[in-house]
Amino acid sequence: MVALQAMSEYDPLAEAFDRYARHNAFNAHYDRPAVLSLAGEVRGLRVLDAGCGPGLYAQQLAADGADVVAVDASDAMVRLARERLGASADVRRADLEQPLPFEDGEFDLVICALVIHHLSDRTATLRELHRLVRPGRHLVLSTQHPTADWLRKGGSYFATQAEVDTWTLGGAGEWPVRYWREPLTSLCGAISAAGFLIERLVEPQPDEAMRDEWPEDWAFLRENPAFIAFRLLRPSGGA
Repeated sequence: MVALQAMSEYDPLAEAFDRYARHNAFNAHYDRPAVLSLAGEVRGLRVLDAGCGPGLYAQQLAADGADVVAVDASDAMVRLARERLGASADVRRADLEQPLPFEDGEFDLVICALVIHHLSDRTATLRELHRLVRPGRHLVLSTQHPTADWLRKGGSYFATQAEVDTWTLGGAGEWPVRYWREPLTSLCGAISAAGFLIERLVEPQPDEAMRDEWPEDWAFLRENPAFIAFRLLRPSGGA
C-alpha cells in the first residue's frame, strides 16, 4: 500500500488493515477474487506482488505454485507479510515510486492490487513495472473505479486531483488516507504511455460468498462499481 504520504504514516494502521482485509466484503470477496482470476494459472511462474501490503494476495499466489517476490514501502506491512508468508515468498521493502531492484524482464507476471491510485506519478510506476515484465507477459492491475470516486466526491469527473478518505477498518480506528482521483481516460493514457496493451478490463461483480454475511454490500456492488481491474500485456517485440 504505497501512498502519497511517507510510508511511516502507514505503519500505525498496518495491524488493523491486516485484520480487516483478511475477511471482508471489498477486499476478500470483491478485489482479490477479480485480481487472482485475471492472473490465471501461476504455477511455475515468477511473480512480483508490487505493493503487497500484509501479503494476502502473495499468500494465495504462493499457495498456487508461483515463485513469489513481494514488495512494499511500509516497514510494518513488510513485517506482516514476512510473518504470513515465511519461506514461501521473498518479501522485501521497496518503494514503487522509485526504481525497483530487479532485472529487466525478470517476472512472468506482476500484480499491483489497489495501489496505483496512491502513487503520485502513475505513468512512471507503470513504466517501471513494464520494464520488469517479460515481453509477452502480463501486469494485473486493480484500482478504485473512476466513476465511484466521482459519485462519492462530486465535482468534475474529468479532474485529476488528490483526495482524502478516512479508513475506519471495521471500527478499529480512523486514518486519513490520500489517493489520486482521475478519469478513465487519464488512467488508460498512463497505461498506454508505459507501453502496455489492455488485454482485458473487468468491472468486478461481488463474490456470491458475500451475500449472506454482507447483504447490503453485495446488493450495492451488484449495481454500482467500486473497483476496476485490468490484465495488461507487454507486447513481444515492443518497447
